[in-house]
Amino acid sequence: MAEKRKFHLGRLRRGYVVFLHDIVMAAGSFALTIYLRTGDDFHDVWRHGHGGEAMVIFAVVCAAVFWTMNLYRGIWRYASLNDLIAIAKSVTLAILVFTAIMFLWTRLELIPRSLPILNGFVLLALLGGPRFLYRLAKDRRIDLSEAGNRPPVPVLLVGAGDGSELFIRALRGGAETYRVIGILSETRGRVDRQIHGFRVLGTLEDLEPVVAPMDPDDRPQKLIVTKDQMDGARLRALLDEADRLGLTIARLPRLTDLKSGVADRLEVRPIDVEDLLGRPQATLDRDSMKALVAGKRVLITGGGGSIGSELVRQVSDLAPADLVLVENSEFALYRIDQELERRHPDLPRRAILADVRDRARLDRLFAAEYPQLVFHAAALKHVPLVEANPGEGMRTNVIGTRHVADACVAHGVEAMVMISTDKAVNPSSVMGLTKRLAELYCQALDLAHGGAGTRFVTVRFGNVLGSTGSVVPLFQKQLETGGPLTVTHPEMKRYFMTIREAVELVIQAAALAERRRAEGKIMVLDMGEPVRIVDLARQMIRLAGLRPDTDVRIVFTGVRPGEKLFEEVLHGSENLLPTEHRSILMAAPRPAELDRLRQRLADLEAALQNDDVRNILNAGRDLVPEFRPVAPAPADVER
Repeated sequence: MAEKRKFHLGRLRRGYVVFLHDIVMAAGSFALTIYLRTGDDFHDVWRHGHGGEAMVIFAVVCAAVFWTMNLYRGIWRYASLNDLIAIAKSVTLAILVFTAIMFLWTRLELIPRSLPILNGFVLLALLGGPRFLYRLAKDRRIDLSEAGNRPPVPVLLVGAGDGSELFIRALRGGAETYRVIGILSETRGRVDRQIHGFRVLGTLEDLEPVVAPMDPDDRPQKLIVTKDQMDGARLRALLDEADRLGLTIARLPRLTDLKSGVADRLEVRPIDVEDLLGRPQATLDRDSMKALVAGKRVLITGGGGSIGSELVRQVSDLAPADLVLVENSEFALYRIDQELERRHPDLPRRAILADVRDRARLDRLFAAEYPQLVFHAAALKHVPLVEANPGEGMRTNVIGTRHVADACVAHGVEAMVMISTDKAVNPSSVMGLTKRLAELYCQALDLAHGGAGTRFVTVRFGNVLGSTGSVVPLFQKQLETGGPLTVTHPEMKRYFMTIREAVELVIQAAALAERRRAEGKIMVLDMGEPVRIVDLARQMIRLAGLRPDTDVRIVFTGVRPGEKLFEEVLHGSENLLPTEHRSILMAAPRPAELDRLRQRLADLEAALQNDDVRNILNAGRDLVPEFRPVAPAPADVER
């Protein structure tokens, strides 16, 4: 309260100073106008025309008119064409009032008749000139447009590196609407140093000590993150601190996102969930990834899904000979096919509607297309829906995978890459069980061939941000309707990775496995640290400019059938081996004997024919004894 009162008193004092300035300018303009009009006769005209008394009257009239016309609501720092118009109106009214008074007093016989008109122009220059010179001194440029009337937003830059230097140079080009107050560094070594005259005021941990003592006019309204890659934990802590201090937070686009390099306009963007969960950028062996794909006939199942469509984008960038998109959703297939037409119009491609559960259709398709490399992304992934429809999950994820794998063997495919999930480890859901069965079958085929014939590479990872049915799009839709955000349990945790990073590492892992000839191994992506879903919900609320538990509620609904509070990426018995890539590990899970596996899958198919849920699950449990279904937990209270 005391700070607010101090701020208003400061603004009032500045208003009186400006008011006094304008009165002095009014009096001075009167004397200056007489001198300009009369020259050497100035003293005679001043003495005989009661110049002193007339000047006082003019100053008083101007004071009354200026105050009445609210001329002191504008701020000199942001003087614009609107302020110039307001000054012109006030000056015109003051001249008319003064002329009327002088006519009643002297009939305008003692001063030149042209004096009031000339005085108006002189006063306009004396009032407007200092305002625009002040703004020019502060901003180093003048913009009289409406856009220029918008006050530049005071900001603190986060990151004392190339990004800050680039942003400051862009501001000096006159195209932005921000005013840099200072810079925060990630390390203390750069504190008190300068970038283009702007001082590094402290580290990220010094945000409050830096901001608190600032004058209200210089206090930043926004933090702008200028570093391409920032640790997600530090960025989350910075978001919390900025939220507590009433500051918003945004970021510059990554340099790799600029289509024309630094020549692009640097548009500040909101912080998004991917930034908060950010991980160090993985270093990729692009040459080995290209060697895996370039010049080959590639087929991608589930090509219209979240993972499948990103596979299509990245594989198409690696110069395949041709690309076959297999998808059972007409709209999803149409959408990715149109995107591929725009992305690589010269790439030979086919968009084929087909279901991986149709073995005869797959056989004909493989015989016609004769692919060399297959990425198998088609699957049912939504845990509660597969839990409610176990037969459909088994038909797609297990039998469908077997059909694709058998077609690869029958038609001489060089390698098949299967997308798996961390839910296959110690599965508690039918979806996790189906993916573990798919892993077992591909692993058994890879071991059975002893490195000859078709190679089978399984890549296992956790949740991806923004995928169909995942929590982030759900929270976004709930925020659009005002909430509440629904979280199953306060302690629910998940691993997260962006779709782009996951697919890059899938291709990298496939290239590593192909080079290593590691039969029967599963490639596991390093997912970093797990994130509590309730923390993710709170951060998304803050990113929307709202307050958790005040503007938007969080409701705990209870753990759903098949869900675990914490997912694992490795089984306790799996030996973990490092690879050349720090983000990719290699596991050696317990294998299954191929003949027994085929027999149990035949039993599974028979149970599926009869929709016999008990036997469907028994067939799966016999092969995956660690399968432990989780009963749904009751809903918790609202938060």
